[in-house]
Order: sequence, then C-alpha cells, then structure tokens
Amino acid sequence: MAQFQAVLQSQPVSALKLTVAEASRQWLSAAKLRVKPSSYAHYENVIRNHIIPDLGTKYLTDMTTHQLNDFVYEKLQSGRLCGTGGLSARFVQDIMRVYHSIEQYAVQEYHIHGTHFTMPKAEKKQLDVLSSVERKKLEQYLLQTGLTIDLAILLCLFTGLRVGELCGLQWSDIDFENGTLSVKRTVQRVYRNGCSEVLIGSPKSRTSVRTIPVPSFLLTLLEKKKRQDFLYLITGKSKPAEPRTMQYRFQKILKLCGIRKVPFHLLRHTYATDCIAHGFDAKTLSELLGHADASITLNRYVHSSMQMKQEYVNRLQLTG
Repeated sequence: MAQFQAVLQSQPVSALKLTVAEASRQWLSAAKLRVKPSSYAHYENVIRNHIIPDLGTKYLTDMTTHQLNDFVYEKLQSGRLCGTGGLSARFVQDIMRVYHSIEQYAVQEYHIHGTHFTMPKAEKKQLDVLSSVERKKLEQYLLQTGLTIDLAILLCLFTGLRVGELCGLQWSDIDFENGTLSVKRTVQRVYRNGCSEVLIGSPKSRTSVRTIPVPSFLLTLLEKKKRQDFLYLITGKSKPAEPRTMQYRFQKILKLCGIRKVPFHLLRHTYATDCIAHGFDAKTLSELLGHADASITLNRYVHSSMQMKQEYVNRLQLTG
C-alpha cells in the first residue's frame, strides 16, 4: 500500500528511467478524466495488487517478452492474493490488457518501443441456465411471497437485467401505460485502498441504456407495490439496494427451493436462452440485453440444441 501511494505522489521522469510504477501513475491520472469511477477503481486495484508488486521497479525500456510471459505464467500458477493457487486466464487477460494500455501510453508519450507477450487463452465455458424444473420452482416461490424484492428477482428472469441495473431501478423508470421499463443507472460496490463504497452511475455501456418491454402479469404485480416516482423500486426508499443484498437473497431462495447454487447472473443467461428458444432474432435480443454488438449475443447465446439439429437432419431425403 505504501509503495502504491508513493507511486501516485511521485514526479515524472525521463523515458530511460520510466519505471512500470511511474508509467502506471501517469496512465491512471489520465484515465481518471475519461472513465467511470467504478472502472477507475478496478484499474487501480489491478495495478496496486498485481502490476506494481511484481513489475513496479522495472524500467519499461528494459522489459522483455520473456519477462512478461513469465509474469503471465506466475499469475496463472500462483497469482491469488491469498496465496493459494492461480488466477483464472480471463482475469490474467484483464491484468495484461491494463498493462498493455499503460505501455501504449508510454509509447505515445515517450516514444519507447512496446513489448510483445503471449495473452493467456481462456477456455470458453459451457453456458449454464436454469432447467425448466428449477425455473418452475423459482417462479412459484417468487410469486407466492409477494415481497417486492422477490418480484424484482422475477423481473430479472423476464427482462434479463443485470443485478446492478435492477438495483438502480426507480419507480419512475417503469412506464405502466406503455408496458416498459427504462434502464438508466446501475449500482455497484467498488473497493479502493482497502475500503469500499457504493456507486450509482450510468450503465455499463452506451447500449446498456435501453427500454425493455415487461410482461403484463409482472406489470400488474408491480403496480400494486408502486411507490413515489423518485424512490427505488426494491427498497421503496431514496437509497438503492446493493447488488450483494440481492445476491444474498437469491442464494437463500435457491436453498429454500432445493435448487443448486448458481450465481445471480444466471437469470440473465436463462432469459436470453429462453428468448432464443421462442424465436427471437439476435438483433432484437442484443438490444434487449444491452449488448454493444449483435455478434456478442450470437457468440454467447445462439447455439443449436441437439433436438433442433436432429429435426434439421431428419429433413434430409434420399435423392433417388
């Protein structure tokens, strides 16, 4: 921590004496002007916990491909802060993307040469969703409690909202007359310098700001719970619920329903795959999910089931 604070307060140096730590400080200062606070906090954590401890004292002009590949390997093998095991390839990719951005900043500002390295390959995980039996159990429980927090979870299952977007919903965001909800903000807890704070900001990306149709049965249930427009939907207060509160409630419900332990985000995956099964085209679904590009939706969710493949194959006929 002391080393990281010293870096933030240090003075610029010449290109030949530019350490990774100093370049990180300068890049962070520039990034602070253009990224969201949550993104800045993430970059700061990556630099403080992973880049500076291992590479901070090294000069950027002396960095080699071999050194960076060794750094990647060490993170994969034993990079966890708790000291037990390695980081996932996906997280190491994230670290190296931050490092690459720092290096590119130095290339532009100091005209040094960049260093090539091998990006770890992350295995594509099999997409997991709730089974029809699990979904039925969950829906029945959420409907019978009548609690606003449980209706909010049900809302995710029928709109594909991210948990932070759900927490950021205010009653004014729901248009009961036209049957839609508008995603305008997100709630996120970020960690900086050993402390954490809740941030309310704009959604993940420009395309994440969107309007989504809501099933009529859910609108009817929600209208009975409606509070003043400026209040948050889940809490009914001027302060939003936290994502971890929703995640804790979701895990409790799964246990009560006898459903396996799955992350809250699985509701979004379940919604998306259900939409595909009901014939939604990728462009429409990408807009509903707030993806920046329809190709993201295609790569993540559009996969033929074995039943569908069998139906297509059975259409083939002998030519004779």
